[in-house]
Amino acid sequence: MDWADKKHDFCLWDEASQTTESGRIEHRPEVLHEWICKLRGRYEGQRIAVGLEQSRGGLIHLLMQYEFIVLYTINPATSARYRKTWKTSRAKDDPSDAVLLMELVRDCRHKLKAWYPEDDQTRQLILLTEHRRKAVNLRVKLTNALRSVLK
Repeated sequence: MDWADKKHDFCLWDEASQTTESGRIEHRPEVLHEWICKLRGRYEGQRIAVGLEQSRGGLIHLLMQYEFIVLYTINPATSARYRKTWKTSRAKDDPSDAVLLMELVRDCRHKLKAWYPEDDQTRQLILLTEHRRKAVNLRVKLTNALRSVLK
């Protein structure tokens, strides 16, 4: 899944039928949730591997909530090198990046580190720690702004 601020391009590989399916999803929690529920129903009882070029952010936190999703966070440099292998023009667009991420997960999954959901307490601790970090950053920003005004 190639993520962006307002939409996400995806490329889905169906192992059973050996076919791909591509599309675009709006970056709205209710739209993403509906799409994920459809995937759950379509592949009932199976784990779904999702490759993303990010290790934090709204999309990954949303996907972390679903126990049947196995996340593979892919380093952007890895996908860039993989892209360069097949596109010497270095052309980049979101739909083709989604295909490249799908191929990386499909073909090189054994070399990638999978992220599995932690227990509820660990997830809560991660969210609280992230909230604390944002609060500290805000305090520093406001203190610096106040100090600047006073000078």
